[in-house]
Parts: sequence; structure tokens; C-alpha cells
Amino acid sequence: MLISLFVNLPDYNRGQELISAVLFGSVETLNYYRHSATTRRVGVLGGTFDPVHYGHLVVAEEVYATLHLSEMVFVPAGQPPHKTREVITAAGHRLAMLELAIASNPHFTISLVDLDRPGPSYTVDTLRLLRKQWGEETAIYFVTGRDSLEDLLSWYDPPGILEQVTHLVAVRRPGYNESEEYYDWLEARLPGIKQRLLAVEAPQFEISATDLRLRVAEGLPIKYQTPDSVESYIIQHGLYRQKLDGSEREEIHDTNAS
Repeated sequence: MLISLFVNLPDYNRGQELISAVLFGSVETLNYYRHSATTRRVGVLGGTFDPVHYGHLVVAEEVYATLHLSEMVFVPAGQPPHKTREVITAAGHRLAMLELAIASNPHFTISLVDLDRPGPSYTVDTLRLLRKQWGEETAIYFVTGRDSLEDLLSWYDPPGILEQVTHLVAVRRPGYNESEEYYDWLEARLPGIKQRLLAVEAPQFEISATDLRLRVAEGLPIKYQTPDSVESYIIQHGLYRQKLDGSEREEIHDTNAS
């Protein structure tokens, strides 16, 4: 289900873009303009995908279906700047697992924009490169978790991120509603975010990549938490067998690692 800032958008259809939502008493006024026939609507979901799991895949599919996107592009990170203390699995392995996980879905694709360049994978740089590759006729829907909206304020160049995206898609649990005051709080700290923000409800799985790595290291099963093909790859290549250190264990409780 798609939720706008203050009103439901049951009439949000393919080929249309919301330009305003005005409450007048009990009347909801929705103004749209039509995309040009050449507009390509692309969802972007970034992460380390170490490993990719069903939590990632379910969110991607829900956003794709709800927003009537042309495709959903997964962008595996090279070296995430917020994970400098962690050992990230080699990019070749993470990419191979992601390719296996999405192989059966024709509207899931992968961009190597972060893996093909050196240095930290700052989101603003990633989006600028994608915008340059795709052009202005592509509408970019950047997907993040609802809990990450506050974190975005501390990312490198948040205004630059907003400049590159058509919409910032915040994924949240079904039935969870934020107050108008919350969005006003965000807007005061990052002007322009309300104009681009869309919230999409999606099933939330209590799965984290960190937890999967820990389970493998401890000899516990990960079946039904990641695709069978990914599980087989992990076993075949002996990934995640080393015990995690204290900092990675804490991450399980601090964030839903990607």
C-alpha cells in the first residue's frame, strides 16, 4: 500500500506523478501530471548484501509493485563509509549471491556502479553516477527504511541526495503511521524532503545480514531466511565460518544490517 505524507493515494497509477496533496476539510485533492511516454521509473535499493536475504527481496518486490516501477535495481556497495571497522565479504562473492537471488525475477537487475569505482560508496556519489548514466528521462525512486530517515540527515551531503532523486521511498511496517509533526521535524532539518518523500508499507521480516553471518559461524541453519541458491553458495564457498567479533555482534541489536 502506498502512503503519501498525509493522505492515502489510491489513485496513484502508472504514468502519473503526484505533484500536490491538499487536505480541505474531509476532501482530499490530488493533483497529478502525466509522465512523458519515455519516462523510465526505476527503484534503487543499495546495500552491502552480505548476504542478500528475503528481507531485501520482499521490500524490493513490494516497492516495485506498489509504485508500478519499470524495474528495481540493486546496487551492491563497494566500501560503505559507515562500516569501516567491519570486514566486508569480497565483492565477487556478494555479487554472485545477489545474481543468484534475483535470477528468477525479470524486473530485478543489478548496477555495478559502486563496485566499479574506488573509494567509499557515498550514496550521493552513487546517485549522481546513476543519474548521469540514465539521464533526466529516468525517474529515480531511492528506497530506504523508515528507521533510516533520521540517519539520512547525518549522511554525506543529504541535500545532494535529494537533488538526484525523484522520490525518496521510506519502507515501513503495515499499520505504522507517523504524525504530521514528525514530517515537519524532518523538513526543518532537510528542506525539500517532504516534497519527495513517499512511504510504502511492506511486510517486515526480522532478518539481518549480520544475524545470518553469525548463525553460519555458529553452525545454525539459515534456510528459509535467504534463497536456497544463496545458502548453497555460502556452503560451497565456506563463507561466514569465522566467528564474529564483539563489534559485529553488537550490530545485531543496533541496526538491521544490510
